[in-house]
Amino acid sequence: MEILKKSEGGGDHDEVDMISEMMQMIEQVGSYMCFRRTQRKECLKLVRRLKLLIPLLEETKEMNESLPISAFHSFAHLRKALLSAKKLLKHCNFGSKIFLAMESDAMMSRFHSVYDKLSEALDGLMYQELGISEEVLEQIELLRKQLQGAKRREDTLDIELAMDMMIIFSKNDERNADIAILERLAKRLDLYAIGDLEIETVAVKKLVKERGNTKHVESTEQIVDLLKKFKQVAGFDEDNGAVKVLDDSPTLRCLERCRSMLIPHEFLCPISLEIMTDPVIIATGQTYERENIHKWLTSNHRTCPKTGETLSHVSLAPNFALRNLILQWCEKNNFELPKKETYSMSESQNTFINEVSSLVQNMSSSQLTTQSEAVEKIRMLSKENPENRILIANCGAIPPLVKLLYSHNWKIKEHSVTALLNLSLDEANKRLIAREGAIPAVIEVLQNGTDEARENSAATLFSLSMLHENKVMIGSLKGIPPLVKLLQNGTVRGKKDAATALFNLSLNQSNKSRAIKAGIIEPLLHLLKEKSLGMVDEALSILSLLAKQPEGQSGIGRLSVIETLVGFVKDGTPKNKECATAVLLELGLNNSCLILAALQYGVYDHLVELSKSGTSRAQRKANALLQQMSKCEHIL
Repeated sequence: MEILKKSEGGGDHDEVDMISEMMQMIEQVGSYMCFRRTQRKECLKLVRRLKLLIPLLEETKEMNESLPISAFHSFAHLRKALLSAKKLLKHCNFGSKIFLAMESDAMMSRFHSVYDKLSEALDGLMYQELGISEEVLEQIELLRKQLQGAKRREDTLDIELAMDMMIIFSKNDERNADIAILERLAKRLDLYAIGDLEIETVAVKKLVKERGNTKHVESTEQIVDLLKKFKQVAGFDEDNGAVKVLDDSPTLRCLERCRSMLIPHEFLCPISLEIMTDPVIIATGQTYERENIHKWLTSNHRTCPKTGETLSHVSLAPNFALRNLILQWCEKNNFELPKKETYSMSESQNTFINEVSSLVQNMSSSQLTTQSEAVEKIRMLSKENPENRILIANCGAIPPLVKLLYSHNWKIKEHSVTALLNLSLDEANKRLIAREGAIPAVIEVLQNGTDEARENSAATLFSLSMLHENKVMIGSLKGIPPLVKLLQNGTVRGKKDAATALFNLSLNQSNKSRAIKAGIIEPLLHLLKEKSLGMVDEALSILSLLAKQPEGQSGIGRLSVIETLVGFVKDGTPKNKECATAVLLELGLNNSCLILAALQYGVYDHLVELSKSGTSRAQRKANALLQQMSKCEHIL
């Protein structure tokens, strides 16, 4: 057996250096703590899998004999796979959140590529010749099975996120509800606090510089534009300067922590790790510096930063006992408290709470005019910003708003449902609104209201349906048939709101059957023909969900529909092609006749082209459909 001699002068990578380098790479990726939410789960799985390699590398490093040349080359192959993994994980830890959300499907393809490289490298190692222990072999075998399972796994695309991104980037969608989608997207991407937006700004600037004048100009512009919208929603004032990321650097945070080691732990704010000058108690009983917890709450959080518990209210109570202890300790230790302006609820905020409390009382007035004026004002205030929505809910506005949905006055109904739509943008409020019995009342307005009331009812159901338990409740309370009716007969905006709500609801298995029974397929097929409405992607996305159901397959699987779908694969936008291929694949998995029909309509060459140059998801769907076609031809 040919043996590789260890280099004395140090080649580029002798075996000891190479093994040590791989161990360092795994240790480094294990230290990444900020994986973006869209890829976080996959990143953590990959890191755990990489750590299973450590025992193998340690045993190899401790060998007294030099490696055979073939083993050295196999480890070099493994090193390349680890470099690819490290590059991917680094990108998911430091990259632009918006870009990673837009390219979530392409990123999943990169994970699959890394899994392939790792599998190939592990398959090439000669474990017996290296004398690897049984215990380590068992771990490697576990890793290989995990990699194989990961490669076989189906799409893990966050469909709700993808739908929101699709609507935001639609050039034909000018709905007023865009602000609702923007706020929801900002929250899901963790881009609603000023600090997060500053860091994202740096990441986007780096992305723009790297991409330059490439073929990706349009998508880069979309990323920049969406970041600007997020900043507007958060009240980010770029004119006041510059990005302050360096002020929040790890080095400075470390210095602050070192300085704080001298101070009793209970005197430090859990958010800033600085000594508290104005400690306050929140609903969970935890204490924070007033200014810090106020910023947390006004960034649309409704949880305790330390425990993660949902807050039953957002009132802040001064912790006088702790403040006195801090002052005594400072005096005894000659420690000067940082000079901060005394932070208390502003006069304007006090005025706002008093105004809302008065409006809440007026909504229960016996005078129709007083009721109407109060609910209209609540509607306007709830639209302005996230902080207002939290304060309005805490002032007890939700129960009377729900009650007013049963008013005999349609203008009051319209204001009430729109106010609830605005309030539902807050995650905690979604549960409160449902708990107060709003869903059947909203469905009733959806069935019988004015055009604007019906549109906003559909948007409210969509917002509420972001919670799984509300999806189930809306379906069981017969909320789907009136949404289908709005999809068929509503205004353009009404159709869009209905489609968005129906898509979200159809992610629940039972609701798919309910939507099909309610007759959703015909209006969806009509939307495919009426391209001027700009709702082709929405219709195809819903059809791809319904095509998984037997009753959906029978409704969609007609020759005329197959011809329409093939037409989108041939001449549609990249998203049209991707979604149409997904629908054809679902239909073809259970009906070979439909695959043959698609072939007769000339889909084959276009699928081949799509498998090479389409979006990442389109390529996978096209390849799967081509394989299915090959099986059908073999059977025939």
